[in-house]
Amino acid sequence: MNSSIKKIAFCVFLALLTATTVAQTPLLTNIHNRAGLSLNGDWQYIVDPYETGFYDYRFKERKESDGEAFWNIAIQKNKTERKEHGYSDKYVLKVPGDWNHQKPEFLFYEGTIWYKKSFDYQVKANKTYYIYFGAVNYKADVYLNGKKLGSHNGGFTPFNFKIPADYLKEKDNFIVVKVDNKRGANEVPTLNTDWWNYGGITREVKLVELPETSIRDFSLQLQKPKDFNKSVKNYTVNGWIRTNGITENKTVKLEIPELKVNTPIKLTGDSTFFTITVSKLNLWTPENPKLYAVKLNLEENIIEDRIGFRTIEANKKEVLLNGKPIFMRGISIHGEIPNEIRRAYSKEDAMHLLGQAKELGCNMVRLAHYPHDESITRLADSLGLMVWSEIPVYWTINFGSKEVLKKAKQQLHEMIDRDRNRASIIIWSVGNETPISPVRTEFMRSLINETKTLDQSRMVSAALEIKISNSLDTIVVDDPLGAYVDLVAFNEYLGWYGGLPSQCKKTNWKTIYNKPLFISETGAGAKGGFTSDSLTRFSEDYQEWFYKEQVEMLKRMPDNFVGISPWVLNDFRSPKRNNPTYQEGWNRKGLYDNLGNKKKAFYVLQKYYNEIKSAEKSKE
Repeated sequence: MNSSIKKIAFCVFLALLTATTVAQTPLLTNIHNRAGLSLNGDWQYIVDPYETGFYDYRFKERKESDGEAFWNIAIQKNKTERKEHGYSDKYVLKVPGDWNHQKPEFLFYEGTIWYKKSFDYQVKANKTYYIYFGAVNYKADVYLNGKKLGSHNGGFTPFNFKIPADYLKEKDNFIVVKVDNKRGANEVPTLNTDWWNYGGITREVKLVELPETSIRDFSLQLQKPKDFNKSVKNYTVNGWIRTNGITENKTVKLEIPELKVNTPIKLTGDSTFFTITVSKLNLWTPENPKLYAVKLNLEENIIEDRIGFRTIEANKKEVLLNGKPIFMRGISIHGEIPNEIRRAYSKEDAMHLLGQAKELGCNMVRLAHYPHDESITRLADSLGLMVWSEIPVYWTINFGSKEVLKKAKQQLHEMIDRDRNRASIIIWSVGNETPISPVRTEFMRSLINETKTLDQSRMVSAALEIKISNSLDTIVVDDPLGAYVDLVAFNEYLGWYGGLPSQCKKTNWKTIYNKPLFISETGAGAKGGFTSDSLTRFSEDYQEWFYKEQVEMLKRMPDNFVGISPWVLNDFRSPKRNNPTYQEGWNRKGLYDNLGNKKKAFYVLQKYYNEIKSAEKSKE
């Protein structure tokens, strides 16, 4: 094993040690092709703003046997028995789905709702069972047949619990989830955000069945060759496999049929590292998003996936994809379907959002400001869209709290564990617009170090802070966090939050860091269909003027400028936006309005991206 492989193996080993300290149950991946039972569909519910089902009147947590605990089913045995709670088909919510859009009375609700789902299952001997959640916003307490499986904090990342052998039955199982979406000063995100706090079980739920000895997770990453050129005949792929159960002296068969890979990998414990050599590899790019069918077979446990192979790196002033400079024609996206005013969660939702981005001319999307549903990152692999994926360390997190840092790291682990094999993801982001202070910078630096420990195959970044001054023609990006990121990214709104768009005519940009420079946000609000003149705020004409001036400024950017992801693809809901004429609870910076109509600015950015594509093709 050469020194670089040893270094990677050691870093991954450290990551594994760290992961065990933040995850209550190690995360299972590749859920979509695991055996089991989907628990999506109708769930009964109880609204519980006072958390009566969790505490008695003396404010003590209820005991497991307490008949008035909402994790138990209340069945009245006779007419004299008192029961003050119960689940009924009169009260049903769809899962996956947020509660806000399903019932008018829940539009602004922040608090606790108890969900219940009944099911039967043929329990098999010599199997282990897990309950998997794609995401629950924000805190989930999970019970099976009246017994607690565990708790999870974090509204946008997956988690699972192993089910003890005697908890699951053949008939009349019921799972109860206490969902609490209240915002908190010591949570991630914190009290103040600029998006709707959609509550509920917002992503898929699945009962997963595994053999006693099984593959929990795996990684396959292309190792950067010494030189990317046509003479490269053989590529090295580094990998590891994490397993459950006793796996010493057992073998996993790794198959990539199209690459003629059929390799036995002898397991050395619950974590095994390996390398393979492949030839005639077709590298993943936005123009050619090649994916290979991959199969791992451990006795009766088979894992299948489709994986692309590529390298990505920040190299001085450039971002290199497979050794070649690339310019990122991006757009920022919220995980929301605005015309239905709900959280996005399905393959159809992913196709809708990414289809809009492709029509705009994008080769990249910034998934803001939290990890999106797995369907969108998997589809990005197939469509050839590069992805910036981010944890919701947003604005004024409590940077001095060790507990908050632990929560942020947990979400970081869960984001990376789920999506580490997605070729589309080129950037892990540890936050957005965090106010500069020594304690903040140390907090963020810790997250960056954690990310690099978990995954060295991608860039690490964050949306940095800048200081806007109307008296300066040149704005310098010098946030101290820039010393630690790979990609120096910043948000700027010249002409919306600072002066008029004409200010762009005299403004230039530079950074003190010898690194690639990326604009992670820029934009202006406009109500769809409202036209006036270019000086009228919230008109499509103003937004169009804003983008025209931005585009001309972008053409003067320094030679380390590598891309942009304007804010934002669609209008989205936000309680902070309360202009009674133009906003009415909507952030209107979308290039599509909330009904799916393109605004005038869409065509300005589309034209700019088409010009860049044409220029790139002429150089080939």
